[in-house]
Amino acid sequence: MTLYALDLFGTAVFAISGVLLACRNHMDFFGALVLAFVTAVGGGTIRDALLGSTPVFWIQNTHYLWVILGAVILGLATLNWMVRIRRILQIFDAMGLAVFSIAGAQKALAFGAEPVVAIIMGVLTGAGGGAIRDMLAGQVPMVLKQEELYATPAIIGCLFYLLLLSWSVNPTSATVLAGVLIFSTRMISVIRKIALPRIALPG
Repeated sequence: MTLYALDLFGTAVFAISGVLLACRNHMDFFGALVLAFVTAVGGGTIRDALLGSTPVFWIQNTHYLWVILGAVILGLATLNWMVRIRRILQIFDAMGLAVFSIAGAQKALAFGAEPVVAIIMGVLTGAGGGAIRDMLAGQVPMVLKQEELYATPAIIGCLFYLLLLSWSVNPTSATVLAGVLIFSTRMISVIRKIALPRIALPG
């Protein structure tokens, strides 16, 4: 499974999550397009800037922009069907988190980054776009909410991915296994309302 294929898939599912949130907030087509765009490329843009990979990926390859446009049209065309599925926004967001986190770690490794930096880049890629999307929609970003885990599944999944590579597991298998772990951990935390312990000042 190539980095390019992962990026395109993650772009599509994150763009659709942006469309769903835009529709929940009664935005117009332009609003849906903006949320889809920032969700799909926000985290990756920050990652590329930090890694020195410029121009950033979607400027070098405009296929990403066409994927976003197609995802917006598909999302709007199937909106009546998708809204019937409970937790549909969380499902698409979890898929994007899983795909982009691993893709971000992969790109960091390709640039010769240390494992800890690869994990950070993976989490940033996976969570960055969704955070920008939520802020533009006037909501507390999912990554900052206390009700459920968000960044933690990405950290666990990226660490697991690096461990699998160190154990000489096939990169494609490592990608799939780590992605499934991120998606599953995220969705379990949503369904079970699992969150990290709160930190409060004494007294």
